This record gives sequence, structure tokens and C-alpha cells, in this order.
Amino acid sequence: MSNKKEPKVTKKAITIRPESNKDHAKEIYKKNGKMKEGFYLEELEKLQIELLKMQNWVKKNNKKVLIILEGRDAAGKGGVIKSLTEHLNQRGYRVVALPKPTETEKTQWYFTRYVNALPSGGEIVFFDRSWYNRAGVERVMGFCTQDEYKQFIYQVSNLEQMLIASGIIIFKYFLDVGQEEQKRRIKRRKTDPLRMWKLSPIDSKSLDLWDEYTTVFEKMLSRTHTPHSPWIVVKSNDKKAARLNIARDLLSKLDYEGKDPSAVCMLPNPAILHPYSSDV
Repeated sequence: MSNKKEPKVTKKAITIRPESNKDHAKEIYKKNGKMKEGFYLEELEKLQIELLKMQNWVKKNNKKVLIILEGRDAAGKGGVIKSLTEHLNQRGYRVVALPKPTETEKTQWYFTRYVNALPSGGEIVFFDRSWYNRAGVERVMGFCTQDEYKQFIYQVSNLEQMLIASGIIIFKYFLDVGQEEQKRRIKRRKTDPLRMWKLSPIDSKSLDLWDEYTTVFEKMLSRTHTPHSPWIVVKSNDKKAARLNIARDLLSKLDYEGKDPSAVCMLPNPAILHPYSSDV
């Protein structure tokens, strides 16, 4: 009988959120409480390395990933997509930001043009706004009828359940920005020539329709938050913090090859990002 001892397997410790360390707060946050650029870029680079591993896993295993980004106007959806895709292989992902429907599309089943844009095997697709337009912008601006809205609410969760059963992995993020921060961002779009392209007539109107949007978004979230396709609400007053925590959440929920939670924190901050709850 051998007396040799089995070699010990050393487990790597999981990296805890650096922001949790109060001793380093001055290195991480500005005086206004928002994240510093240096810290943000350092953390983002580590997460982007993991995102590349995730994309390789998606491609190798023929996975289909759909990431839906919804939220208030100027909440930072485009910035999130840019940060997540910056170093991904362009052949393995698509960003879908559909314009208003054509006259022909208006006569089709509402979901048709979105279904046509769903991911194929080995692909990640980002929806910069999605079929939830019907329960948000269209509802507030009167672009859909009451019957069309009711039909959407009735069908959308069933559709998502069928997509998941077919093998599509769905993530739904709702970016929520404060009223004053939204005003500041939209005002900046009006004066900054590099941001003017982001400004739409609906953006300007949204400033005067804050309460109406609050009501329809609450109804949308409560009626379409399901166990198989939950909403994740993200506080996006601090764009940098929102981007890091969405990346953390996404990576934490996929069991891809080479995942290294010891190299970078993959624990999203519950003060920034959390599953929807009507009690919050």
C-alpha cells in the first residue's frame, strides 16, 4: 500500500469587487461619486478578455446568445454595447438597431422583423432597443393601438419561452437613468457636434413625458418579467459603473471555457444591477 500523499489542488480565490474596499475609494471614485476613468479602463480590459473567451465558446459550441438592451432615452445603451463589443471578433456578433417599420412591415406580424434578426448558431446579437418598443415608446407616443399593445403583452413572454426552448440564450437589461441626469445628457446632445447624431425628436419629447414613461415601463417590467426570461434593472447614472456591472453579470451567467473569476471580479454590484422587483 502506497504512503504517498495525493498532491493538493489549490483553488484560486474569486476576485471580490474592488469597489467594496473603502480604503481604495479615492482611487476609484471622483468627488461627485462617479467612477474614475483609470480604474474603469483597467477593469474593463480584464472583462473584455473574458468576453473574448465567451465569444470563442459561443462559436465553438454553436451557441446562440441574444442580449436585449432597453431603457429610458439617453440611458447609455449604445455605450454599453460599444464597451462589450470593442474587442470581439466582428464576424461573431451583430448589433441590431432597427429603424421605424416600413409600410409593408406595419402589415406584418409585429415580431417578424425582430425574428429575422435573431442569432444563428455561433453568434451573439445585441438588440439596441427591441420588440419592447411596443410597450415603451409606441405606447407613450400613441404609435400603437390598445389592442396591439394587449396582443404584444399576451404574446411576448410566450415567444421568449419558445426562443429559449429552441436554444437561444436571452439576457434582458433595462437601463434606468435619473431625470436630472437624463436632462443633462440630452442637453449635451443638442450642443455637442459629436453627439448630435444621437438626438431624435422623441428624445426631446421624452423630457416632458417622464411620468408617462415611468408608468408604462413599470407595467412593461412587471408583466414581462418571468422566471425563464427575467429583467435585470441597471442604474445607469454612472455609465462606467453600469457597463462594468453588465459585463460582470453576463459573464457570471455563462459557463464558458477558460473562465477565470480569479483574474477579474465577476460579481455584479447589487446596488447597481439587480433582477426586477415590484418592491424596489
